[in-house]
Amino acid sequence: MPDHKIVDHEAWLEARKALLDLEREETHLRDRVNAARLALPWERVEKDYRFETPDGAASLGDLFAGRRQLIVYHFMLGPGWAAGCPGCSFIGDHIDGTLVHLNNHDVSWVAVSRAPMAEIAAYKARMGWRFPWVSSHGSDFNYDFNVSFTPEQMASGTIDYNYEALPSDQGHDELHGMSSFWRDPDASLFHTYSSYARGIENWMSTMMILDRAPLGRNETGTMSFLKRHDEYAAAPVHSCCHAAE
Repeated sequence: MPDHKIVDHEAWLEARKALLDLEREETHLRDRVNAARLALPWERVEKDYRFETPDGAASLGDLFAGRRQLIVYHFMLGPGWAAGCPGCSFIGDHIDGTLVHLNNHDVSWVAVSRAPMAEIAAYKARMGWRFPWVSSHGSDFNYDFNVSFTPEQMASGTIDYNYEALPSDQGHDELHGMSSFWRDPDASLFHTYSSYARGIENWMSTMMILDRAPLGRNETGTMSFLKRHDEYAAAPVHSCCHAAE
């Protein structure tokens, strides 16, 4: 058993109520952040970005699939990679079940990577995912949204990621993030929001569940336990769980 303070029920209840006050404060802060996010100004998308899809070439407007809102996940899978980023793959595991609800609420969701479509399709098949996933190979899209970086940018010493300059020798030439877009009836497109790094951590609902487990995330480093879902060995069996068997 972990080394943890053990108290009677009354003392536990007092501590739990104190934590509830903090949890309510967190909820109210999240509401304020969400309101501020919705109040952000928008910027017009001027470039005619093109993508490769399973059905052929498509524009950014086509990715809306007839809806007014689009969320793009910038998935780390570069050209020639044998597999996608484990963290991005973890997010991918959370998406398929949400699509029907997002679509019904006038929101389309699509993953975008720089890998060619054939490489995306192969990895998608391996993982068993159904969500839409397209290639920006040959496009400026990933570079313009600061999730892909040219050799010159990597050699410069710094890259622009998550709205700050970061040392390029501490990063990769592909990083993750998300971007939201709006499509007007006249087909004008607007970029409304982008977020990177831990800014979309709450997309990973598994982490939110772990936060309520007795050991929490139980990490030695950020998501140190994480593997692609087909790479886990059988879960360890602890003798305490089978003592009565």
